[in-house]
Amino acid sequence: MENVKAKFVSQKISKTRWRPEPASSLQQPDLFAAGSWDNEENKVSIWSTGEFGTITMDEDYETDIKLLCEIRHKGDVTDLQFLDQERIVTASSTGKVTIFRHHQTNETLSEKQKWEHAHQNVNSNGTGAPCTGIVCNSPEIVSVGEDGRINVFRADSKDIVRTIDDADSSTMHAVTFLRTTEILTVNSIGQLKMWDLRQQGNDPTQIFSVANERVPLHCLDRHPSQQHVVATGGQDGMLCIWDVRQSKIPVSLLSAHNAEMWEVHFHPSKPDHIFTCSEDGSLWHWDASADAADRPSFLLGGRGTSHLSRSTLGQSVSQSLMTPWLSSDPTKGRLEIINVMPSYTLSVNSLDVLGEYLVCGTDSESIYVSKNLFT
Repeated sequence: MENVKAKFVSQKISKTRWRPEPASSLQQPDLFAAGSWDNEENKVSIWSTGEFGTITMDEDYETDIKLLCEIRHKGDVTDLQFLDQERIVTASSTGKVTIFRHHQTNETLSEKQKWEHAHQNVNSNGTGAPCTGIVCNSPEIVSVGEDGRINVFRADSKDIVRTIDDADSSTMHAVTFLRTTEILTVNSIGQLKMWDLRQQGNDPTQIFSVANERVPLHCLDRHPSQQHVVATGGQDGMLCIWDVRQSKIPVSLLSAHNAEMWEVHFHPSKPDHIFTCSEDGSLWHWDASADAADRPSFLLGGRGTSHLSRSTLGQSVSQSLMTPWLSSDPTKGRLEIINVMPSYTLSVNSLDVLGEYLVCGTDSESIYVSKNLFT
């Protein structure tokens, strides 16, 4: 696709994230962070899209993805999130959680805070267990890991504010905020769990699961405006949509990728659009907007039309109109699915969307940036 540009970076990229833009900003995102994995020396790096997308005199799109700065990272970068416009939080395969600061005046990165043994193996003299996921709601940071532990940090405190040691008997793969005091986690036995951080116990407030299956869930995201709507993806490549107010099983299961789904994201301002990426080298744009529903089926792109494999009955018409992802009418479950990548590549490990731009990182040691997502 002509709006997708690649940058070879000589590193396997595990995570890519746009720097958040102020709510009042009309600017397209121009800066993103990346983390690497499975390299002799892993790094956290800051990149600029610069004049990416400007048209030259020859009417060619300019490729101008530039490295601004980088810093060494101990262990694989297993997750990466912006805490604010200057600070970046990383999770490491060594069990460490680190805050880096991006100094924009001289384009450098420095380590500002670290929690060395946030996650560690039981009865192993403090050796680190991989920290698998983090989520930020400044100044709070929450981490999960292979040790089944949940940690709560504050950016201004060197001590861990709270630890739930036996939160899960299996590996937790990802975490996100549901509300200010509630989080959601997914684990390696196919469960989605809700936690109230105000409660002192070690037990979740609710447990959801794909019925009769224990397929590991790897990723999740919450609808930006309707917090009860949650999307997850896992080892079987299926896209699951949940309504955490009621059903303990997914509202719908959609056949998706041919291998593990590594990340799923609702578009932050256009949540009728979901983006997913996979071990099979594909990155899909799922369009459930009214425009997509009105299009004749022969216009559907990528892998084509997808139908809901299972849906719960009884959703109201008004709710379905508000949230197409909860629609109970299979005829309304037709989606336009577009493969964003110009060609299949090695695993697409991470993606992020903001405005009209998308960035993703791959095992083919390349970063891809796509512009004009909705044109």
